[in-house]
Amino acid sequence: MRLVQHLSLIGATVGAGLMAGLFAAFAYAVMPALRGADDRTFVDAMQRINVTIVNGLFLLIFLGTPLLAALAAILAWRDAGRPALPWILAGLALYLVMFAVTAAVNVPLNDALAAAGTSDLHAARQRFEATWVAWNVVRALAATAGFGALCCALVVTGRSTG
Repeated sequence: MRLVQHLSLIGATVGAGLMAGLFAAFAYAVMPALRGADDRTFVDAMQRINVTIVNGLFLLIFLGTPLLAALAAILAWRDAGRPALPWILAGLALYLVMFAVTAAVNVPLNDALAAAGTSDLHAARQRFEATWVAWNVVRALAATAGFGALCCALVVTGRSTG
């Protein structure tokens, strides 16, 4: 059972790191690059990204990470991994904040941008860009903090088994 706990914690940590990196890359590279683009280019690029990103690998990581973190928490609570439990729970909670922001803000904005099609691109961009960018920073920070907490859980787990 200890092996399953370790593997689930490692998987959750890697997944959280991948999500944190994705959202951070949007915050410091993708969106600043698109800021200078004309409305047609911006809307087209974001519409394409929003379609392309919903793929099997993304969904596996995005949805699988909290499941692995929850499994790691349950196993830590039931086993000798209790010293890491607060860090695992913090990582899971922060990941769920990122998940909630994505579901409540970013995805609906993505859907509205998709529904706008190619009509009145300037208005579509105005309704989308500033809010999406701000909430992406929130989810990037939450995901990064969650990743950090899960890294701490790995350290604590390593110390308690070493």
